[in-house]
Amino acid sequence: MPIKVQKDLPAKAVLESENIFTMDEDRALRQDIRPLEILILNLMPIKEDTETQLLRALSNTPLQVDCTFLMVATHVSKNTSMSHLNKFYVTFQDIRHKRYDGMIITGAPVENLEFEEVNYWEELKMIMEWSKTHVTSTMHICWGAQAGLYYHYGICKYPRKTKLSGIYEHRVLDRKVPLVRSFNDYFMAPHSRFTEVRREDIAKHPDLVILAESDEAGVFLVMSRDGRQIFVQGHPEYDRMTLNNEYYRDLSKGMNPAIPCNYYPDDDPCEHPILSWRNTGNTLYSNWLNFYVYQTTPYQL
Repeated sequence: MPIKVQKDLPAKAVLESENIFTMDEDRALRQDIRPLEILILNLMPIKEDTETQLLRALSNTPLQVDCTFLMVATHVSKNTSMSHLNKFYVTFQDIRHKRYDGMIITGAPVENLEFEEVNYWEELKMIMEWSKTHVTSTMHICWGAQAGLYYHYGICKYPRKTKLSGIYEHRVLDRKVPLVRSFNDYFMAPHSRFTEVRREDIAKHPDLVILAESDEAGVFLVMSRDGRQIFVQGHPEYDRMTLNNEYYRDLSKGMNPAIPCNYYPDDDPCEHPILSWRNTGNTLYSNWLNFYVYQTTPYQL
């Protein structure tokens, strides 16, 4: 089944070029089926890239998925045009009375700030509180995962000595949980962050279960036992060139970044990056949609 997108969304053309089945609103309305309503709070700076990455990941399922993009009203985006935001995004005031099957809260480039210093923190808290009663299951990604763990459970983030950037090996800790069904015992996944949450803080909360972690990158996947809150301290949705673009961006800023680990052949940035995590990302999002959204959401939202 396809993923439903707005007619003129730039990501639609990219996905169709990859032979991913998309459907516009007119065709979707002619199907006698209720699509899953997924709300995506996109906090990433280059929003078009994140739109494409997440829609690609959500498309690998037999379910029809209708995505709505949400932006915070208390922050002005510097890297995405207002015309794009006004055309394809809604604000919390627009949708606060609606209910959604699932929600994704992305990462954001504000890791080195305390949560309370982020200019949209109060609005984000309001959205996360609202999600507890208006969303069946919420997936938090990278900084979004750290923000969710802090808001819902009081778990703090810690600065790292150096930026964690690259593709790292992880191991599955409990294969019986449907969220990691069909995962390999060991799998690769991207990370790109300056901060971390720690296993010992998460272990203090009996409502949380750690499903996957890495010796190098730490905790990767955490879930509340009822499946309502899922936290991914990484970027399984990243495409092949995302870390490459981040690396050269930081180089151009004179930041002297380290070469992303396990990413370029022979650690040579002139080489084409190796894509080693796409199946894991697709499986994670498909499992979430199937077992924690579709299987549990009511037909009448």
